[in-house]
Formats: sequence, structure tokens, C-alpha cells
Amino acid sequence: MGKVIVLLLLILALAGGGIVWFDYLNLIDVKTVLAPVYRFIGREGRTQEKTEADELLSLDAERLAVRLEALELKERELDNREREIQLDYAEIEQMAQELEARQKALDDRENSFNASIREAETKDRIVEQNARYLTGMQPDQAVLILLAMDDQDAIDVIRKTEEIAQAEGSASIVSYWFFKMPPDRAAELQRKMAGRPAALN
Repeated sequence: MGKVIVLLLLILALAGGGIVWFDYLNLIDVKTVLAPVYRFIGREGRTQEKTEADELLSLDAERLAVRLEALELKERELDNREREIQLDYAEIEQMAQELEARQKALDDRENSFNASIREAETKDRIVEQNARYLTGMQPDQAVLILLAMDDQDAIDVIRKTEEIAQAEGSASIVSYWFFKMPPDRAAELQRKMAGRPAALN
């Protein structure tokens, strides 16, 4: 009889230990029944979410919850990456606009420079043409035309006449033009020619 009692007590102890262990593993919920026991030994019962009576714990549900959490983390990561890409794109777009503005400024400067060159070339052709016309005229008539010009235009024609004479290896008629001019006007033109290099005209 004593052995039977000992075996029953051993069975009860093993069953109780198994119940506590399964409850700890969250396989069953017996905390309500074992709450007095936990309080007796000075411990609080394990907290656990309440489930419906007909609800079963499922490993598939746990796996699904883990996957959903991973997908949510991945979605947040993708959102952060998308914001970073948008910021990078805005920065690149701003740089492109700045480069486009610089290119436009360079194009404008180039166009202005080319226009200045064309204007200078046109002016040089006109001055050369006038110099040849005046060289082919009677000196008195050429001097009258030079006297009617302003000082800078007259200086440009005189210098171009000298350049043509030097290039062609002929004598320059400029000194004779000065001789035929009124002394004060000839002196003024010569003073300006001596004071300003030809490259600055």
C-alpha cells in the first residue's frame, strides 16, 4: 500500500512538473489554475496573452508573424532608401541646373566675343577700303576727306595706309597728307598717334 501511495505521489509530481513546464513553454495555459501555487512559493504567474477558447497556437501563425515583421522592416528600409534617392536626385538636378546656367553664360560670352571679333574685322575691312580709296585719290581731295573725319577715324585710316605701303613695299603718302593739312590739325593727329599704340585703337 505504501508503494502505491509513493508511486501516485511520484506520478502527481511528474504530471505537475510537466504541466508547469508546458505552461512555461507556452504550449498550454494553466496559470489561472496554478496561480495559488505561484503565490504560495512567492512568485507571480507568467504573463501571457489571453486566447479564445477555440483558438489554437500555431507554428505557421508564428512564422507568418515573423515574416510580416521582416517585410515591415524591409518596407521601412526601402522607404528610407527611396527618400535618400530622392534627396540625391534633387541634389543632382540642382547641380545640372547650375551647370546649364554656367554653360549658358559661357555661350553668351563666346557669342559676344565672336560678335566683337566680327565687328572688329568688319571695321578693319572698311578702314582698309577707305585707306585704298584715299591713296588712289588726288592728295588734296584725300586730305579734305581726312579733315572731315573725327580724329580717331582719321588716325585709323592713316595707320592702315602706312601698313599697306609697308606690306606692298611702296612709299607711304601719309607724310604728304600731313604736309597738306593745317599745322594744328596735323600736329594734333601726330600727337595722338604717338601717345596711343596702334593695337589700342
